[in-house]
Amino acid sequence: MAIKFHNTLTGLLEEFKSIKSGKVGMYHCGPTVYNYAHIGNLRSYIFADILRRVCEYDGNKVTQVINITDIGHLTSDADTGDDKMVKGLKRENLPLSLDGLKDLANKYEKAFKDDLNTLNIKKPHHFPRATEYLEQEIELIQELEKKDFTYKTEDGIYFDTSKLSDYGKLGGLTPKEEGVARVGVVEKKNPRDFVLWKLSKNSHLGFESPWGHGFPGWHIECSTMSRELLGQPFDIHTGGMDHIPIHHNNEIAQSEAAYGVSLANFWLHNEFVNIAEGKMAKSDDNFITLQTLVNKGFSPLAYRYLLLMAHYRTPVNFSLEALEAAQNAYNKLQKFVSNLSGKGKINKEYQGKFKEKLENDLNTPQALAVVWGLVKDSEVSPEDKRITLLDFDQVLGLSLK
Repeated sequence: MAIKFHNTLTGLLEEFKSIKSGKVGMYHCGPTVYNYAHIGNLRSYIFADILRRVCEYDGNKVTQVINITDIGHLTSDADTGDDKMVKGLKRENLPLSLDGLKDLANKYEKAFKDDLNTLNIKKPHHFPRATEYLEQEIELIQELEKKDFTYKTEDGIYFDTSKLSDYGKLGGLTPKEEGVARVGVVEKKNPRDFVLWKLSKNSHLGFESPWGHGFPGWHIECSTMSRELLGQPFDIHTGGMDHIPIHHNNEIAQSEAAYGVSLANFWLHNEFVNIAEGKMAKSDDNFITLQTLVNKGFSPLAYRYLLLMAHYRTPVNFSLEALEAAQNAYNKLQKFVSNLSGKGKINKEYQGKFKEKLENDLNTPQALAVVWGLVKDSEVSPEDKRITLLDFDQVLGLSLK
């Protein structure tokens, strides 16, 4: 059975075929490292990890990229407000300089990578930083300039969306009238135009470019890093649902305008983790970190299990009660496997059911149902149960032993 994914680009459940047989390239929008990741952010990387593991379980060699945004992400996706990294510098009383940025980025990049490790998320093959690709980012903007897709304002170089007939093809665009009020603020020609290079008023903060001292726009960074490491087009691009309206539409626009080919063939997006107060957001200081859960006595893998109980395209309503139930189920499964021993054989019938669920758009809730069906099946020997469950854990990543 072939793997099928829900492709945001078409809105359809499509059979996945990689560009190169047996090889899959995937890019996941990584964190802006100005603060700790919250548990809602981390859902994107558990989802990406399951995606990678399913592709590998199916026999593919995967090249996985998670970027680190260490400059250029403004507090508003509409190209207004402070750079998020600058916001972090001010919060932590660090100097508004490149050295300060480096210190801030190092701190929160390490914290992010520690979270991934704690959640048993496989280390990606590439962890590129935006500031490591400045030359290529400038080259991409120059390519757009040559093709007349750019214009200059007092605060930077912008992409002219009116020049691209299929702008916004990923869907989810914000109504134009919502952007009218902000057009005059930064001299944008159109509400949906976006910054490619932002000029900096701080001589100590930014980089030299043909357009002046400043820094690359958030969108240009991802387009550049994905192309450099995976080529264009590549197979799969993922991110949270909130990336669809602006960030991912803008990536597609600039990459395809510059080079005349698709950026990625499949676009997959995960839903939010909500708390009683609504969607978590670092910008509102309304968030829970993984360490918060650990401090309350929960296993990080219980949180992973909780997310596996929901399809990635379904919102998760987080509560400590729900996490406690997930912890109990996870502990029960872990204990069951640890009490098994002996060398058995993988049960092909259950393996077939397990693969069938996962190959249907990564349906982890149904895959877990197969797991528990096997646990309760008295006709399968303990030895066969053990080896089959350990085989399943190659995908689930629950550290069963």
